Amino acid sequence: MRCSRLVAAVAAVFLLVPLALADSSTPPLPGTKHVTSAVEPTVVTFAAADGVLVSADFYAASDAAGAPLVLLFHQAGSNAGEYAAIAPRLLAAGWNALAVDARAGASMWGRNNRTVLRLGRNEDFLSAYNDLEAALAWAEARGASRVVAWGSSYTAALVFRLAAEHREIGAVLAFSPGEYLGPGEPVRAWAARVQVPVFVTSPSGSEAETAARIVEAIPGSAKQQFVPALGVHGSSTLRADRNPGGAEQTWAEVEAFLKQVRP
Repeated sequence: MRCSRLVAAVAAVFLLVPLALADSSTPPLPGTKHVTSAVEPTVVTFAAADGVLVSADFYAASDAAGAPLVLLFHQAGSNAGEYAAIAPRLLAAGWNALAVDARAGASMWGRNNRTVLRLGRNEDFLSAYNDLEAALAWAEARGASRVVAWGSSYTAALVFRLAAEHREIGAVLAFSPGEYLGPGEPVRAWAARVQVPVFVTSPSGSEAETAARIVEAIPGSAKQQFVPALGVHGSSTLRADRNPGGAEQTWAEVEAFLKQVRP
């Protein structure tokens, strides 16, 4: 079954330490063989407004400070390793990427969430919004020509708030967004204030139905909901190790969207 669309798309304090490419046991996605471990992420640590130190992996496709940048936020119980098999493909498309260890997370992908370890506890989803804002401040200090916010599950909900409250966000990608953040449909309310291009994808069924209500609230026509024939929850849908039969279909849509919003 081919995908369905709602609407066609027309959108700091830091420390640098070398880091080997994480989750190296994961097989590379098709099409990424030319991006090798020679392009390694760098550990970046920056302070959130409430003083929490946040760790992230910075992947650089370009040394230019003004290169466009994607902020990558993980799902619940996860960490920046969620993007170890995804970021290389973004580099190949000319995007720098910052994969963040948000304070609502844990150990997955064969690695720990460094922010949670440092903090000594796993905090709630709404508290992690501080980390999204801190990542945006880091990107702005770097002088990125365009900053795109990319969320997975609970952070796919939070990126709508980030785009609603910060006009510096040039586009949004939300993988399995839902009303995870309390009663009264706050995510739908944030979506109604978003003025930039938006790409949303979720597996078919209840996830896609919930996402459709969020997409419906986004004003204008620069929005797209993609429902793949084969999909899994969150950004994992792009990982061949988690979604071997459907990753490429969704990658095609993601890459087309990123091409449209690239400066």
